[in-house]
Amino acid sequence: MKLQRKNRLRATALGALAVSGALVLTACGSDDNTGADAGGDKTSAAASNIKCDDAEGQLRASGSSAQKNAMDLWVKNYMAACSGVEVNYSSSSSGEGIVAFNQGTVGFAGSDSALKPEEVAESKKICKTGQGINLPMVGGPIAVGFHLEGVDKLTLDASTLAKIFDTKIKKWNDPAIAKLNDGVKLPDKPIQAFHRSEDSGTTQNLGKYLNAAAPGDWKYEAEKKWPAPGGQAASGSSGIASQVKAVDGSIGYFELSYAKSQEITTVDINTGGATPVEATSENASKAIAAAKVKGTGKDLALDLDYTTKAEGAYPLVLVTYEVVCDTGNKADTLGTVKSFLTYTASAEGQKVLTDAGYAPIPEAINAKVRETVAGLS
Repeated sequence: MKLQRKNRLRATALGALAVSGALVLTACGSDDNTGADAGGDKTSAAASNIKCDDAEGQLRASGSSAQKNAMDLWVKNYMAACSGVEVNYSSSSSGEGIVAFNQGTVGFAGSDSALKPEEVAESKKICKTGQGINLPMVGGPIAVGFHLEGVDKLTLDASTLAKIFDTKIKKWNDPAIAKLNDGVKLPDKPIQAFHRSEDSGTTQNLGKYLNAAAPGDWKYEAEKKWPAPGGQAASGSSGIASQVKAVDGSIGYFELSYAKSQEITTVDINTGGATPVEATSENASKAIAAAKVKGTGKDLALDLDYTTKAEGAYPLVLVTYEVVCDTGNKADTLGTVKSFLTYTASAEGQKVLTDAGYAPIPEAINAKVRETVAGLS
């Protein structure tokens, strides 16, 4: 009992250090909120109701840079509650995460795009008795950030965005941009558009939006690799955000958390509704709430509506999936994968997303995620 009390005090202290700003780790976690049991469960009820269960050792994961800021918070909170467990998430890209998963070097991967059929087929070599499935865990707006001296508010629509990123619109005072920004003094300055240099689910989601909302102006397939000529490349969402922050006349796309952390002004999108829509977690949630599950079996891949004109719904959104084996997970990391993802899908795990610039997964979908995580084997 002395050792258990010591562990509780240690976890409480670490939990306090892990709190960022107003993010207070309160009691929640999985559907079972009983906390530590007399049998030695490593959970510290004093710190939270994160259930550590059979978690132990090190869990390696990698992939989407879109969810990096969310993952950083989750990992800090989780490791504070589960002493002796190390979760190491390497933020690279969705493409690299899927490759690592299908090579068997990580316990799960983060991807901003659902697995393709050929990737599912490849996963069966690693998931010996099953296959890779998509668990939607993080939602949010893809913010279009810009840096234009003298301009602090800008509205664009899908057509102008398509032409900008396809280098068809080259100047900030182009008539198409001016028409959407009545009264704004736009400079006669070249546009410097930044895109991802590596395969990226964020790029693919931008492509899906442009395909759906501006099919006449964006002729490229929605792929992880940047398809259009011209523009300038940067690595990761953080790389694009850094370039936009530094370069006058620039524009780029990245998750809202990067815009917030670097104080980058974002574009409002004219969807054809009554008023242009700002990139916020709340507005992204309105769009994600209309998503339908298109996956079969335990797969929970979503079908998003990029053409919504619903009032206040920000259409340029993405959902990041955690990719796991439905069955056939490695025994040495299965306990930690289930424990960690149970936390991230919990009400408390989802609560931290809004404060970090993300959008929680709608509860109707998230309940299915928690059920699926509980059944991983």
